Amino acid sequence: MMKILIIIPAFNEQENIERVVDKLIDCYPQYSYVVVNDGSRDDTARICQKRGYHLINLPVNLGLAGAFQAGMRYAYELGFDAAVQLDGDGQHNPEYIAAMAEAMTAQDADIVIGSRFKEKRKPKNLRMLGSNLIEAAIRLTTGTKISDPTSGMRLFSRRMLRLFANNVNYGPEPDTVSYLIRCGARVTEVQTQMNERIAGESYLNFSRSVIYMAHMFFSIVFIQFVRKKEETPCLPHSALS
Repeated sequence: MMKILIIIPAFNEQENIERVVDKLIDCYPQYSYVVVNDGSRDDTARICQKRGYHLINLPVNLGLAGAFQAGMRYAYELGFDAAVQLDGDGQHNPEYIAAMAEAMTAQDADIVIGSRFKEKRKPKNLRMLGSNLIEAAIRLTTGTKISDPTSGMRLFSRRMLRLFANNVNYGPEPDTVSYLIRCGARVTEVQTQMNERIAGESYLNFSRSVIYMAHMFFSIVFIQFVRKKEETPCLPHSALS
């Protein structure tokens, strides 16, 4: 059985963190987990410490990339076979982790994305317009179709743990996924369903979402596309020479 770590980046999630972690403890004890408190200004860390949760407590806010990388380094050093990100707001459903792990094994994939749209159509709104642009950018630069490139629920193989743990330039974003595909990584998707946030406020409001989508599109098309491919010996099926 694949040894999987659930990484839960959390920034100001005092209203959600107990519900998210208690569900894992009660319903999915087969998985290990760690909460990465990203310098929260609320009681997220205190709640985790009081409840005895597995916790990496960052003293300052590093942003999602920094918090995620801390979790990936933790997973790599402790010898996990794979790691999956679950957001601290409860939007991601751990019930799909098993299917994602099966897809990773069956297809020898490096990254498995929990997709909302692999088998369903995207709604027609401004947010999905941004998703469509990123999808088009990834297809243009890699030839790979990813139906839900902005999904934060991704399972990473041991090969990916090594890369993320030792390279500060790797973050849990679509531009990094696009770059890794160009370096030889295999990516697949599994249909999932995600929940609406029921408490607290998301960092990505409308204006920040627009800026994020624009940044990702520019990075994939102009920056990642000209970025020199790094030697990745941990990718045995790498296309690099």
